[in-house]
Amino acid sequence: MLLYHRLLHLVSEAFSNSLSVFLLAETIDIENVESLQYNFSTIKDATDDFSQENKLGAGGFGPVYRGKLGDGREVAVKRLAQNSGQGDVEFKNEVLLVAKLQHRNLVRLIGFSIEGSERLLIYEYMPNASLDNFLFDPIKRTFLDWEKRYNIINGVAKGLLYLHEDSRLMIIHRDLKASNVLLDAEMNAKIADFGMAKLFKAEETQGDTSRIVGTYGYMAPEYAMHGQFSVKSDVFSFGVLVLEMITGQKKSIFPEWREHP
Repeated sequence: MLLYHRLLHLVSEAFSNSLSVFLLAETIDIENVESLQYNFSTIKDATDDFSQENKLGAGGFGPVYRGKLGDGREVAVKRLAQNSGQGDVEFKNEVLLVAKLQHRNLVRLIGFSIEGSERLLIYEYMPNASLDNFLFDPIKRTFLDWEKRYNIINGVAKGLLYLHEDSRLMIIHRDLKASNVLLDAEMNAKIADFGMAKLFKAEETQGDTSRIVGTYGYMAPEYAMHGQFSVKSDVFSFGVLVLEMITGQKKSIFPEWREHP
């Protein structure tokens, strides 16, 4: 927590956000965001029909492919698996939320595509992939000197500050982890994957849910055991991430908490 707040004070630029209540995904028809919608055939061509050669990896909700649009822009395309568990609400949430977020430490959504059962999310391409690819690889991790590690931690803290304090609505990510921190060509950190994010109105400070989503080990105990989440939930995840950055070890090696009677 102390490191989190110290890093937040290092932020040199304050960003404002005009998000308002109408952004709540449950109340908006995805088809109203026409300016962000791409034809499925366009993205199919851009990824060479989602070829294995263009496959960058696979997340919890489906595979991610590298693509190149007609204007030359490189993109990363998340193709949601039909059995992924990310339904229309989560899909709308990610599109409508990320499209309005403008910060150097948040991944930028370029667009989306819907055709039949197909759901695609189109993001800016991050040439250095995700942080876990460096952090937990015995060879690649040597590239992460202390200055780079500090800059990555600082970038994630700035992104969280924007989500928690600089937006009109407080935004809780709920799935912050090494694989959801992407790295651009200069190794700048960008928080990604907002399918599980929650928006809070000005008067809200805590949420409760019976549907626990996220990644165990990064989850705050009160969320994993009781479904209670707040800004502190993301701060807990951030703390686990900082420990991983410092030690170079995965969360699984840290002592686990248990609920006591």
